[in-house]
Amino acid sequence: MLQRDEHLPRWRIAGVAALLVFLAWWGRQPDPQDSNFGYTPDPAGVREFLGELDQPLFAEAGADAIQKAKGVDTFLYRSLYKAHQHRYGKPWVVGNQGIGDCVAWGWSHGVYIAQSVDWDLGGLPEAPVEPCQESVYGGSRVEARGKREGSGGYSDGSYGAAAAKWCRDWGIVYREGDLLTYSARRSKEWGNWGNGGKGDDGKLDAVAKRHPAKHVALVRTFDEAAAAIESGFPVVVCSMQGFTSRRDEDGFCQPQSRWAHCMCFCSVRHGDRPGLLCLNSWGPNSCGGPKWPADMPDGSFWVDAVTADRMLSAGDSFAVGSISGFSFRDLHHGGWLMPAPEGLVKK
Repeated sequence: MLQRDEHLPRWRIAGVAALLVFLAWWGRQPDPQDSNFGYTPDPAGVREFLGELDQPLFAEAGADAIQKAKGVDTFLYRSLYKAHQHRYGKPWVVGNQGIGDCVAWGWSHGVYIAQSVDWDLGGLPEAPVEPCQESVYGGSRVEARGKREGSGGYSDGSYGAAAAKWCRDWGIVYREGDLLTYSARRSKEWGNWGNGGKGDDGKLDAVAKRHPAKHVALVRTFDEAAAAIESGFPVVVCSMQGFTSRRDEDGFCQPQSRWAHCMCFCSVRHGDRPGLLCLNSWGPNSCGGPKWPADMPDGSFWVDAVTADRMLSAGDSFAVGSISGFSFRDLHHGGWLMPAPEGLVKK
C-alpha cells in the first residue's frame, strides 16, 4: 500500500496545486456566455430558417457570382472606410462588444460593409448610417424566434440564422436619435424584451421594417466565401473556432482553442497563401502583429483557407447581398483590388 511522504516539502505541494489550477484555467473551454463570445448554436433553428428561403444556399443564390469569379484579391473594408468618413467625417474604428452579443456585432459589420459597397458603386444615394447592434441582438433573440416580449431571458447569446431572419424579415435599425452609441446594458435588456426594449410595443420593429436586408444565403466553403467577397458580399461567420491573439508575418492568426463566436469575413486573398480577412468585435487592440495590406483594420486578422472551410462547414454563416441580390459585380475599377494604398507597405 502506497503511503504519503510525510516529508514532502510544503513548497512542492503548493507548486503542484498552483500548476493544477493553471492547467484547469488554461485548458477550459470558453463559456458561450463569456462577454467576449455569445454564439449559441441552434441547428434546428437554422434548418427552420433555411426552409423559409427560396434559395437558401449561396451556391444557388450566388451561382452567377461563383461562376464569374476571377480569383482576385478583394478588400471590402475600404468601402467601409470611405463611407464612414463621408458620413461621419472621421475614420472608422472597430468597436468592442460589452456582453455576449457577438452575433449582433458580426451581422452589423456585415450589413454596414455590404451597404457601404452598394453606396460606393452608386447603388445607394447616401453613405449608410451605422447599424444598431442592440436591435439585431434583441430582434434575433425574441421577434425572430417567435417569442413574446420579455421572454428572451438574460443569459447571453444568439445564432447566425436568427440574426439573418431578423435582418431579412424585419430589418435594420440605425444609430440615430437616442441610439447614437452602443450600450451593453441596452443590449442585455433588449435581449430579453426584444427590439426596442420593454414598453416599446413594436414601434421600433416598424422602423426596422423600413430597411430590410432582403438577400441572405448560407455560405459553406472557402471558395463560396471568396466568390461572395469578390462581388462585394461580406460573409458573417459563426463557429466554434478560436485563434491566437498575435498575427504572423503575413497577418494570419493561427487556429487555437475554441471560441463560441461570430465575426465577419470582409476580404479575400489568393496566391501562395489564400485566406479570408476576419473582422472581430473586441476593439482595435485585441490582436497584434504585422498587417497585410497595411491598411487592414485594427482588430482583424487573416484566416487560412483550410480553417475558413472548417468554420463555414458548421452551417450557420451567411453572405449579405446587395440591394439587388447576389449577381456578379466586377469591382476591378475600384480601390478594393489594390494591394495597398499608395505610400503604405507590408509591415
